[in-house]
Formats: sequence, structure tokens, C-alpha cells
Amino acid sequence: MRRTVPLLAVALAALMALSLLAPAGATAVAPAAPAVTISWTPCPRYPFAECGKLAVPVDWKDPGGPTIELAVARRRATDSAARIGTLILHPGGPGTSGVSYALSLNNFSPELKRRFDIVGFDPRGVGDSSPIRCSLALVLQFPDPLIKSQAEFDAWLDYSKRLRADCRARTGPVFDHIDSVSAARDIDAIRSALGEEKVTFYGLSYGTLAGQMYAELFPDRIRALALDSNLDHSLGTGPYLYSWAAFAQDSFNEFVKWCDRETRCALHGKDVRAFWTRLLDRADRGEIHHPGSPARPLTRENVIRYAFRAGYVPTWYELAELLVALDAGAQEPPASAARLLGATADQPRASAAADPEISDPLQLFCADFRWPIRDYREYARHLRLARAIAPDMGIVPTSLTLTAECLGWPDPIPNPQHRLRVKGSPPLLLVNGLHDPATGYAWAAHAAVQIGREARLLTYEGWGHGVYGRGDCATNAIDDYLISLKLPARGTRCPAVPVPQPDAADQPAPSALLSDMQDMPGWAAPHH
Repeated sequence: MRRTVPLLAVALAALMALSLLAPAGATAVAPAAPAVTISWTPCPRYPFAECGKLAVPVDWKDPGGPTIELAVARRRATDSAARIGTLILHPGGPGTSGVSYALSLNNFSPELKRRFDIVGFDPRGVGDSSPIRCSLALVLQFPDPLIKSQAEFDAWLDYSKRLRADCRARTGPVFDHIDSVSAARDIDAIRSALGEEKVTFYGLSYGTLAGQMYAELFPDRIRALALDSNLDHSLGTGPYLYSWAAFAQDSFNEFVKWCDRETRCALHGKDVRAFWTRLLDRADRGEIHHPGSPARPLTRENVIRYAFRAGYVPTWYELAELLVALDAGAQEPPASAARLLGATADQPRASAAADPEISDPLQLFCADFRWPIRDYREYARHLRLARAIAPDMGIVPTSLTLTAECLGWPDPIPNPQHRLRVKGSPPLLLVNGLHDPATGYAWAAHAAVQIGREARLLTYEGWGHGVYGRGDCATNAIDDYLISLKLPARGTRCPAVPVPQPDAADQPAPSALLSDMQDMPGWAAPHH
């Protein structure tokens, strides 16, 4: 039987062994921008909500300089007499529209909606807030993110530089200010424009980084800060890759254990690891094809990506059915697998425009994380160590894509990694699942250690990415904190809720870290 490295121990050891950078100079408080307001009008197609624009500086170090407009949406508290104030949301991504998130609010409790005006915004570089624009033709040249030689490494470095230059030229000056420190300052501008003395904030996944930066910058302006499924912004290249490999492997291990005990799993009664290994080996030989597209082979990385994505909700019933269909060479994908397959069956088509554009939210990530990998030799060493940690999942295609696309960014970046320094804030609530494939528990635990006494960590003992909405225990704890400032007792652990059935109407949407990016051309089919 294959032996694996103890995942949480490896991840925690890697985090504690980081070479932490000094705090970025950008965290010094800049002069406040002139007070502005938001002019609200009914949202198109959503008459129950208000939409507006807020002018903020392109560069917060120059508050009197050029501005951009942030798209903002507000849903009024359903009980004006019981209203506490405004809850500002940042759903992460990077690249997820906070306006769309606020307008849907499928997972938010009636009590939260009763007590708060709920405001979402499109972070700078996203949606209707001066989105990052890149050449579609160039994005469609996205190389295979699994680099296999020095020549491919050099080609990726060149591509990353060309892509960044193209996106920067098309997007304009705001491209140099799309980091999470700038987003945190935007959040404070929204707070001020809404007339709130202090901020009440819920950040999900990549949105937790903006929340962490806000706590560094404005600790005395916080009423409540709930951070769900946390990033660890202190990670260097190796610890980042190794811990994410550990998280993905842990999620796959949980899938195997679940399938062993769940009789409705399509792989129940089989040796799931042996089946998985055989399927990946067949993919290496070009024998696995996209269901319904015999001419389109799936690589090992394509198959691993499906399993990684399945850990988000988790959609394990669907994953098992999809793996069986792939192994059998099914002519049509299972109906339940549409969510896992996403938009990967089709590539974007060129429009009638002479030079069509596409948004590339990966560029936001590169403004917050710097990966100084010198050459293919160093890159390959990281891959070997990650694969030792994750023998079933290998190195997660997600992390490969992020690492490769950021190779060409010049140093320094706007918001380089550093150990969190939060001083003088009220208590902050960090929430994380034990078996999150994207923002694993070790990241939240390490972020809580960095924050120190101001942090309270709530543990959800289940699976998936994003904790709010997963059972009464976790949801009520977050609500109690946001509404009444009541923290869960130290060491509180919420039990796992059952894995949702494929037709479950209330299952959480995988709308957090990287969910939007997984349908980008380079993710869908790295060979063009």
C-alpha cells in the first residue's frame, strides 16, 4: 500500500519554516482621499437592489490624482427597525464580482439580511471596476503550465512578460494598483461613503487577503471582520506549492474514504486509488477523452483538475460518476458532471472585433504574490517535493498556472508577501474547514498565529471551500459574531454536514478562490 507523507504535519512544518519577508512599505497609512458619496439607482434586472459607482484614486499614494469608479450594489436590510448597519462583502476569486455576489446572496441567512444593508463591490480590475483587459489571441496562446525543460521555462518566462505587458497596456494605469492593499483602501472608502464609523466585513477566500490587509491598515476602524477560508500571505514559493499539494491530497484522501463508506458512490466497492492510478496512466497514454469529444484527449492534469474542483462543494457523487464515464469511454458526459466539466468543453471564439479582449483575473494574484524561481532546475525541485507530498494528486494544476503566469512580473510587486502585523484591532473571526482543497486549514491556523491575540479561529470539521452555509453550527457562529460581536469559545469545532446529493438545491456554490479562473482558456486545455 502506498505510503504518503502526513499532510497536515508537512504543511504546518513548511509554514513554520518560511523565510518571511519584512512587512511591505505599502502598509503605512496613506493620506485619506476626499470624502465622496455613492449615487444609488435601481439595479438593472434587480429592482429590489440599488447599484452605484464610487470614485476612488487609481493610486492611493496620490489621493488627489486620477480616479477610477468602483461598481457597488446594496440590498437594504429587510427590517429597518432592527438594522445594525452595513455589511461589506468581498467574495474573492480573484476575479469574482462582489456586485453579483451581493445580488444573489443564496447562502446568507435571513437574520443576517434582516439586520444589515448588504453591500458588494467589484474589486478594482474586476467586473465593472476598470477590469483587466488582455488580448484574447494572446491568452489563447497559454502554454502548458506543467513546465518540462529549461527551454519551456524560458518560453513561459517570455510569455508571462508579454502577457503582462499586453494586459497592462490595455487596462491602463490601474493595472499597477490591483493589489489587495489597494482593495483594502477601497473598502475603507466604501465604509466612509456609506457613512459608517466602523466596518463590518465578510471576506471569502481571496477576499480574506483584502480583509487581512484592512486589519493591518485600519485596526481602529473595525467593528467586525469575518474571514472565511483564509489565505496565508507569508508563504514563499516552496511552502506555498507544498502546502497546496498537501491540501489537494488531503481532499482526495477524504473522497476515497467517503466512497468506501457511501454505497451510492459510483466507485463504491472498488479500490479507488488503484482505479485512479490506472486512469491517470491511461491519460498519459492518450487513451482518455473528453466525453462526447473522441478527438479531444484529456491529459493527466485535466483529470486531476476535475478531482481538485470536486473538492470545492464537494461534488463527490458527480466526480465518481465522471471518472467511471471517462474510464468507460462514454460518448456523452453524465448529466451530473456538467458542473465539474464547467466551460472546458469549449474554447472562447474570436469575436467580430479586430482585436478581441478577455479579462484575465490571474494578474491580480501576481500583484500580491511573488515567485522568484530562477530556472527549470529550481522549478523541477519544487515539483518533486510537492509530488512526494501528494502522490495521487501530484502538483495541483491550479498552483502551476498561478506560478507560471506570475514568473514575468518585475520585482518589487505592489504587495509582496509578509508576516501579518495586526495591532490594536477588536477580535477578528477566522473560519476554515479541515479539508479545504484550496485554502487549507494550515493556512488559517498560521494566519491566526501571525495575528495573535486578536484572532479567534473557528474550525469546521468537514469538506469543501467556504464555510458559511455549511450547517447551523458554523453559520450561526459567524452570524452571532457579525450581528452581536459574540465570538465562539476558543477551540470551537463545528461538525461536518453530509456531502450534498447532486440535486441538492441548497449546496454552497464554489464561488471562492480560483473558481472563475478554472474556466479560462489556459486551464481548459493547455495545449493549443
